Amino acid sequence: MSSVNSYTPNEFSLSETAINHFSSNLAGKDSKGIRLSVSESTGCSGYTYQIDYVEKQESDDLVFKFEDISVFIDANSFKYLKGTKVDFLVEGVNEGIKFLNPNVKAICGCGESFEVDI
Repeated sequence: MSSVNSYTPNEFSLSETAINHFSSNLAGKDSKGIRLSVSESTGCSGYTYQIDYVEKQESDDLVFKFEDISVFIDANSFKYLKGTKVDFLVEGVNEGIKFLNPNVKAICGCGESFEVDI
């Protein structure tokens, strides 16, 4: 198992707007940070992203620091997220988290699930 130090922050990143979004969401919460993970989807394509608050670091977590935000990614999910930039977009009345993932080869029509090429 590779250590956290074997990965560089350039292999996973948050935009400034995503850092601000997560920072404001974590304010006042008793949480160590956020967890990003990838799981098999019940949707049209193979996988889906999950975002959760972190209560406890798991033994296989990789931890990335962005200003005051800690992002926890389990080793299995990281193979799907390597090279990804997470952004937070506001477009008119819509806003949301956007994963700019170079490993994605197709996204389902609803935008909830994706296929990867790793």
